[in-house]
Amino acid sequence: MAVTVKPINEQNIKNFLHSDGKAIYACRPSTSRGRIHKELPSKTRTAFQRDRDRVIHSRAFRRLKHKTQVFVYSEGDHYRTRLSHSIEVAQVARSLARSFYVDEDLAETCALAHDLGHTPFAHEGEVALKQCMAEYGGFDHNDQTIRVVTLLENRYPNFDGINLTWESLEGLVKHNGPILENKLETTLAWVSKQTDLMLNTHASLEAQIAGISDDIAYNSHDLDDGLAAGYFILEELEHIPLIAKLISETKEKYPNTTRSRFNAQIVREIMGTMILDVIAETQRRILQIKPKSEDDIRNAGQAIVAFSEEMQETDKMLRKFLWQRFYQHKHVARQKFKVFKVISELFNAFCEYDKALPYDWRDRIENIPNGMDMSEENWRVRVIADYIANMTDRYAILTHKELFNPYEQL
Repeated sequence: MAVTVKPINEQNIKNFLHSDGKAIYACRPSTSRGRIHKELPSKTRTAFQRDRDRVIHSRAFRRLKHKTQVFVYSEGDHYRTRLSHSIEVAQVARSLARSFYVDEDLAETCALAHDLGHTPFAHEGEVALKQCMAEYGGFDHNDQTIRVVTLLENRYPNFDGINLTWESLEGLVKHNGPILENKLETTLAWVSKQTDLMLNTHASLEAQIAGISDDIAYNSHDLDDGLAAGYFILEELEHIPLIAKLISETKEKYPNTTRSRFNAQIVREIMGTMILDVIAETQRRILQIKPKSEDDIRNAGQAIVAFSEEMQETDKMLRKFLWQRFYQHKHVARQKFKVFKVISELFNAFCEYDKALPYDWRDRIENIPNGMDMSEENWRVRVIADYIANMTDRYAILTHKELFNPYEQL
């Protein structure tokens, strides 16, 4: 099925503009539902600008520099890391937010923060830690992100976390849709006792923008990294109509360009086409529901920011290809064994002897937050999981070497 991007009529969206220059369905910092811990407003920034700055200045954000997207940090300087991926997601999110006259700072905050809870070693690191935590409430990187921004960052004297606004928290929780099942032993359950995040509704338009920006960025940029690594060539994707069309058009337009420039041009075209498709489809859905407030977006009963049906099919085919030819490539699969070994052995070692944790992490074990519905043992193991999830690839490898290499200095 070929993808035909529908025409975009910017005037349709301008019909929803308020006198302040934003759409009537946009979130506004001046009407924010506030923060869990009350603070005086900033003298120079809106509430959402302050959220964005707190994410950027967090230690968890800086650690993303040495957390794997697909390739471990030592495999090359030009492959994506969690940090560069998050910045790329934010770039797409700001562009889309601008197209719909909603709050760019809120969309950027959700985009920059969405991966703060990721483990070292990308997807395989999460699978390994989830397996280790199976008897202790499990592990999920989205819930871990909420844990980072409400508990684990400790830079402020009056509260744990970074005390984001309700709208930013909602965006991190629901950027992929409503939460229909909330397990007992999760950080989200604890946060929900402190503020009602309206878990059964969709998120704001800004948060939905961040969610689909993540899809656009990792599809196109993982494709770019896979091509750069030589795991496949573009012609192997010609079974996907959109990519076949772009390959044909680009070869005709640039017949003598180099392979690397050709690949880069195709990746840009894919990304641009996906963005245009999202704008057209989202515009169609906005016109369909005619929202008069931000809550009309939340209560629409469907995602408003979305791909068209044709692009959803393209997205599905591209994901399937990347899963088979990139994420399951023999080189990546061979790393899987090492990842499971590092994560599981670190977990078992700290569970057996938690005195090997740094002092501040040992202190956390002794201090279960008020209202956290968790046994002392499960809390102890959860803190160990926090410590491992916070690690960068490099720090996890060095810590494992320190604990298990008999030739390391005692």
